[in-house]
Amino acid sequence: MTIEYVDIAPLPFVNTDLEVDGTFPEPVEAFRQTIRGADAILFASPEYNYSFTGPLKNAIDWASRPPNVMADKPAAIISAAGGFGGGKSQHHLRQVGVFLDLHFINKPELFVYAFQPPRKFDTDGNLIDPEIKARLKQLLLSLKAFTLRLQNKC
Repeated sequence: MTIEYVDIAPLPFVNTDLEVDGTFPEPVEAFRQTIRGADAILFASPEYNYSFTGPLKNAIDWASRPPNVMADKPAAIISAAGGFGGGKSQHHLRQVGVFLDLHFINKPELFVYAFQPPRKFDTDGNLIDPEIKARLKQLLLSLKAFTLRLQNKC
């Protein structure tokens, strides 16, 4: 399994006026091509105000512009936050995923309670908690198995 990090920072705010003759601005085209070529999508986001981040919503909105490049893809979600560990943001992302025609794995779920002991991340943001690492591995293995299962049904 290979995981490719996709930087969404270069994406402009969604504005259909930027779509010209069926094309998108260059950063959007590159982003959409990356998503189109992916076998599955792993969403990772903190929780802000009971939801996922604005930049992630912007990226999703660009990906869903016709033709929706996220449609029919398997997906998983991980989150790190205080309080609920990002549970509410994951629920909200699943709701959006219904419209996108994403197929989320249901189990295992991974909510990282980022501010509860023991420390989950080092000062550089690297995951250091062995229990969370093991749970992350299980989530990734589940996503891989689900992806292969969906691909074999075609």
